[in-house]
Order: sequence, then C-alpha cells, then structure tokens
Amino acid sequence: MKRKIITTADGSKTIQIEEWNEQYHSKHGAVQEANHVYLEHGLLFFISEFHRDSMQPISVLEIGFGTGLNASLTLQKANTLKCNVDYIGVEAYPVKPEELNVLDYPKYIDLDPKLFQQLHSTNWETQYKISDYFKLTKLQKFFKELTFENEFDVIYYDAFGARVQPELWTADMFKIMYKALKPNGVLTTYAAIGEVRRTLSALGFEVERLQGPPGKRHMLRAIKR
Repeated sequence: MKRKIITTADGSKTIQIEEWNEQYHSKHGAVQEANHVYLEHGLLFFISEFHRDSMQPISVLEIGFGTGLNASLTLQKANTLKCNVDYIGVEAYPVKPEELNVLDYPKYIDLDPKLFQQLHSTNWETQYKISDYFKLTKLQKFFKELTFENEFDVIYYDAFGARVQPELWTADMFKIMYKALKPNGVLTTYAAIGEVRRTLSALGFEVERLQGPPGKRHMLRAIKR
C-alpha cells in the first residue's frame, strides 16, 4: 500500500496510507493527539490516581508502536518526572528508517535526536535501557498473539481505526487487553464509538467518555477495577 508523509494541523508530521485514507496519527495534530489521549489521560492519570510506590516502575504496553511518537513522549515525560517506566511496544510492520527521518519528531517535541534514534535502532524482542528512567522492549508480532496476564499498569490502544481494521476492535481483542492489565490498570484510546464503549463495559471495564483531542469530540478511558 502506498504511504506518504503529511503535515498535521499542529505542524508535526504523520504517515498516511492513501489506499485507506487512514493516518498513523490525527490530521488535526499528531503530537497534540498523542499528548492528550495517551500521556494526559493515560500515563499521568495513572500516576495521579494509582501510583503509590514511587520505586515501582510503571509498566506501559503500546498497541501500535508505529512511528514511536507515543514512546518518545513517554520517554520524555519519564525523564522529566524522574519516574521509572518499563515500556513494551508491539508492531507487526515496523516503520522504515527513511520515513522516520522525514517525520523528524525530536524537532517537534524537544527530544534529543539520539534518544529517538535509539528507540528505533534497538533490536526487537530485547529490553534496552534508553535512559535512567526508561526501558524499552519492542515486539514484532500481531496484537492477537499477545498472552500477557496482569502485567501492565497502562495500555495505549493506538491501532488503526475500526473503519479499516474492524478486527482490532472486537471483544476478543479487548479480552486480551483486559487480561494483560493489572487491577486498576488503565487503557486509553482515541476511539469513542458506541460499539467499542459497550464492548469494554461488557468485559468488566469501568469506561469513561472524555473530551477528545483537537478535531475529535470524544475519546475513551477504561479502568480494570
């Protein structure tokens, strides 16, 4: 499928799959969306509500490692807060190096380019210490193959939308996510359609529909009580 780099409304770039008319991040602002959905309402919410032991690392699972934008912002936040994060990013089809160079995310989020390069140059299936506060493991596999159980505090659910990949938004997929979370674990996603909200609720999640990022009315946050 043909892919091209486009500039989003906040000046940052993303990858567009032309055949699907689908982007890796919001056309209304890639960095703004990532910060709003995954950092503010995911990681930072968990820290404020549930992270009682500052010595205990926060475990984050990203569904759709993609461009590494969410991981980059989390790395940046972990360093700023001096908060230990163990991050696992899952991606079946890694982004090409030439695409990453054009995206140039360090320019837009004030991150050391060497750290961004490390996020993408490390080998898959192996944990690496990217900074004093951030450890990364990348897994190249399909999301349905995950078998984690009670391992994660936060899940960034950043798969392609249900319009183009409906199989990623089914009860079977969210059962895998529910099983992977620890009690009081938090899942956030840009999606807010009623079917997804009802599916999460039926599986036992406590679901909130929140104000969405620029260009989108709502998003969802789900907590495993």
